[in-house]
Amino acid sequence: MTQHVTSKSNTKELYVNIGKRLKQIRLNKGYTQEEFSEIIEISPAYYGKIERGCHGLSLEKLILLHEKLDVDLTYVLTGNINSTLIFDKILEECPRDKRYDLSQLLKYALNLTK
Repeated sequence: MTQHVTSKSNTKELYVNIGKRLKQIRLNKGYTQEEFSEIIEISPAYYGKIERGCHGLSLEKLILLHEKLDVDLTYVLTGNINSTLIFDKILEECPRDKRYDLSQLLKYALNLTK
């Protein structure tokens, strides 16, 4: 079994990247830092430090972010978009009699990116 060691510089880089993604999500949703921090129940000052990469969000706050704003936590933590969630939402909104055709088109489109 290999042991994963994270240095302080790697943790800092992770926090900075998460902060950048959170800022982009916040801006895309049209919230101020104050409004966003209120939604996830933390102070605006602390939230500002999160966006700057000085601190990270607790698991509890990440869950609030997902539950209240439907934010993809895979994207927040890794920068990777969870396409399965996106496609599931698209299929849910599609009329039942068209879902199979749409799912086949989406699978085909995904294969083009590989």
